[in-house]
Amino acid sequence: MGEVLATIKIMPESPEIDMSKLKNEIQSSIPKSAELYKIEEEPVAFGLIALKIMVIVDDAAGGTENVEKNLSKIEGVSNIEVTDLRRLI
Repeated sequence: MGEVLATIKIMPESPEIDMSKLKNEIQSSIPKSAELYKIEEEPVAFGLIALKIMVIVDDAAGGTENVEKNLSKIEGVSNIEVTDLRRLI
């Protein structure tokens, strides 16, 4: 099996969310089966900032499932969406 780079967009519940705290919680919630590659901020509207994270996961069945499940449990996260998957060579 190979590895894939998944881009996941994380929407906070409100613009008042402490982004540094949210980033720390994201980093600590990544399972051992995945590797956090990058976190970027993406302005949305009216002061709301989404986070785009890139994680490297195995190409096996359910590749991003554990990552998504852990991210959805973080307090202050409204929505998560896998926006891109790319096979690593």
